[in-house]
Amino acid sequence: MMTPVLRLAAVTLLAAAAGPASAHSAEGLGGGFAAGFMHPLLGWDHVAAMVAVGLWGAFLGRPAIWLLPVVFPLVMTVGGALGVLGVPLPAVELGIALSAVLLGAAVAFALRPPLWLAGVLVGVFAIFHGHAHGTELPEAAHPLVYSLGFVIATGLLHLAGIAIGEAVRWRHGRTLVRVAGGLIAAVGLVFVKGSL
Repeated sequence: MMTPVLRLAAVTLLAAAAGPASAHSAEGLGGGFAAGFMHPLLGWDHVAAMVAVGLWGAFLGRPAIWLLPVVFPLVMTVGGALGVLGVPLPAVELGIALSAVLLGAAVAFALRPPLWLAGVLVGVFAIFHGHAHGTELPEAAHPLVYSLGFVIATGLLHLAGIAIGEAVRWRHGRTLVRVAGGLIAAVGLVFVKGSL
């Protein structure tokens, strides 16, 4: 049976093989809840960053373990609204890629900033992720239902990161979680290269 860290390593290696944002489309799902739900799951750059949010929250402990995964989808909806309204945001794909690099690095280097600063960092990156979702919103989609789908999927990815991050309770778990953060950061660098 694979440990959560080995699963994350396998996912990040697969992510390195995929192009950045190459699978953001949920074509064929009609543009409703299912398309919104699948959208974050089909973009490896989104997966890496969202798992990193949960991972960092678990690494930091309470109250960050629940606060960061709540801040992200709340602020992401603001970014989504900006995208739907057509408000331009420069370098969205680069911002998404950098979110994986910096959030993964925060875990890898065991960074423990004040909670407000961690929340601001997560919130800034959430704007980029939300904007990408809002901009790519299918024309046929009901925005509220589609948005609900991608917010729920985002929350589940955060929970996956928290589950992996719970390894800090094991004897060598802290090291394994930091390695997982390093893998996310490394994969994020691949996404940065692809976004330039």
